[in-house]
Amino acid sequence: MSEIGLVQIVEGALLAAGKPLTVAQLADLFEENERPDNAALRAALEEVAARCEGRGFELQEVASGYRFQVRQSLSPWVARLWHERPQRYSRALLETLALIAYRQPITRGEIEEIRGVAVSSNIIKTLHEREWIRVVGHRDVPGRPAMYATTRQFLDYFNLKTLDQLPALADIRDLETLNAELGFSDPEVTGDTPEATSLSVVGGTEHVTPAAAGDAGEEEPATGDAAAEPREATAMDLAVTAADLVENDPASEAEREPAAGGGDLAEPDSAAAGPDSRS
Repeated sequence: MSEIGLVQIVEGALLAAGKPLTVAQLADLFEENERPDNAALRAALEEVAARCEGRGFELQEVASGYRFQVRQSLSPWVARLWHERPQRYSRALLETLALIAYRQPITRGEIEEIRGVAVSSNIIKTLHEREWIRVVGHRDVPGRPAMYATTRQFLDYFNLKTLDQLPALADIRDLETLNAELGFSDPEVTGDTPEATSLSVVGGTEHVTPAAAGDAGEEEPATGDAAAEPREATAMDLAVTAADLVENDPASEAEREPAAGGGDLAEPDSAAAGPDSRS
């Protein structure tokens, strides 16, 4: 390593990996007698991030580690490299995911109580297939319903390191304006209407446009405004959706706190653990 700098090695490893790398994984690249300490590796990562300034990509830390990704501002152009049609998800799916993210652990029945409509089995199936949610235990009530929480893959997808980085619902002030910006301008639209959200991934970020679609996970041709250029979807999309639902939730503020366990909770991922209502 005398002729090759630590920053170069870290940069090369991140480029070659094709997935996020943790500090521990970077340290394992070195022989024991030349292995840098964590402080040196973090300093190298900071230098790599600084070198990305002004370039089309950036170094991003997510739950699974550090990765290079295309800057979100470039996604409208970069997205044209992929010609396949992005998957389209119904607003019902987005609402369900938002409630799981902000109220975890939460049961299907509790989601239905807040939304006011039944949760389609296809929605739960789609969220499981994308590895965005998992069962963390069962509520200690008759029937022992499964409790859902988000996963490390969920955090990675939405460019989050921890759940604490989800926008606080208390910070969402003008819901009507924000909903309009997200394409959800009709307050009467329910989660089970055909209105849908189109999500795709470019460089580790998501893009969302209104689209015509059926049930969760089913793709339909885009028509009219649905064929517009995609835009980024971030954790703010979930925050606005959750805030809108909580605004109409008859439960008191105390009842809005996520349940603390209530059953045989499985040991959670370190990055996905720790329910946080942020309301």
